[in-house]
Amino acid sequence: MPYETNSVGMWSKVVPSRNKIMFYIYFLRSVKSPQKTYVGYTTDIQQRLETHNSGGSVYTKDDRPWHLVTYVAFDCEQRARDFEKYVKVVSGNAYAKKRFW
Repeated sequence: MPYETNSVGMWSKVVPSRNKIMFYIYFLRSVKSPQKTYVGYTTDIQQRLETHNSGGSVYTKDDRPWHLVTYVAFDCEQRARDFEKYVKVVSGNAYAKKRFW
C-alpha cells in the first residue's frame, strides 16, 4: 500500500479506492481496567492499536491490552484534530461518554 507524508510530516496510508488519506479519532478501552479509556488521533488505526498494545505509548502502557471501541474517520486532518481536542475537554468528554462509550 502506498504511503505519503501529510501536512505535519507523518507517514500516512493512501486509501487506494479514493487515493486519499483518511484521519481517524479512535476510542480505546482497557481490557485489564475497563474503567480506563483513551482517545487518540492516527492515520493508521491497526498500527496505532498495535503500538498501544505493545507498550509503545507512555499513556497507555500500564493498562494493556486495549480494545478498539469505535473510531470516527475524517477526510480533513484539521477537522480530525479539532474533534480530538473537543472530546478531550469537559463538554466533549460528556458527549463522548454518552455516544461512544
